[in-house]
Amino acid sequence: MVKVLFVCHGNICRSPMAEFVMKDIVKKNGLEDCFEIASCATSREEIGNAVHYGTRSKLAEVGISCAGKYARQLTVKDAEYYDYLIGMDDWNMYNMKRMIPSKYHDKMYLLLDKTEHPGDIADPWYSGNFDLTYEQVLLGCQVWYDYLVEKGL
Repeated sequence: MVKVLFVCHGNICRSPMAEFVMKDIVKKNGLEDCFEIASCATSREEIGNAVHYGTRSKLAEVGISCAGKYARQLTVKDAEYYDYLIGMDDWNMYNMKRMIPSKYHDKMYLLLDKTEHPGDIADPWYSGNFDLTYEQVLLGCQVWYDYLVEKGL
């Protein structure tokens, strides 16, 4: 089983979007038993809050539910448990590396790292553009899914 944890600043926009998009990809391919997927935040600001309405709306538009998801913060136990810690931008990576011992840093990647255009996932908290964020998240998740399946899970 491959364990993937998506990470962003507050765990209300990008990382839960990635969590539920990846879960959808995995489900559509019949591999739910091969993956464990979750998301969390580097900050404490949104702990306990539901997914942002913009993310909920965009996911609902494409037929994906994120019901029951509430923000939580990244822990050292997450780094021990998950195989991949996938951040949304360089600032997330910086904070992840500050929070997690260096022996786990080799598990840390950006969502777009394995795509043809590596870089940051646009933050809709500031832009309001949940469509762009969804397109980037979908691309990143699909590429990661393909990579992990090809790697042999």
